[in-house]
Amino acid sequence: MKMKLQKGFTLIELLVVIAIIGILSSVVLASLNTARDKGADAAVKANLNGVRAQAELVYDTAGNYSTVGADANVQRAYAAADSANGGTNSVASTTASSTYWMMASQLKSSTVWYCVDSSGKATTTSSLVGLSPNQSCP
Repeated sequence: MKMKLQKGFTLIELLVVIAIIGILSSVVLASLNTARDKGADAAVKANLNGVRAQAELVYDTAGNYSTVGADANVQRAYAAADSANGGTNSVASTTASSTYWMMASQLKSSTVWYCVDSSGKATTTSSLVGLSPNQSCP
């Protein structure tokens, strides 16, 4: 009597393949989260850099910075930066002076703040504690 050979995979082979796929997918998902946070940080920076450009337009029109905080385009960029960093880290805006303004937002991927001001400075800082409205970014 001849034995009929069956072709296929054993249970062990299938489990090994599933385990390998699981490990690879966890590595990919971890990388995606990091990339997503970096994208959010780039959005915060782009929005605050847009505020800097809009503030100069406000200055050219009004002759001072006192209305920067009330400008609709600045408010939209402010809201977009707050949305990009997850909405949990509020954007700190200090636009109280007619001769100076500064705005900062915490980045999503870390505890670092991104700060822009009327002198054209755009920098990251670990803390905004002790800054007054008439100071530039640290």
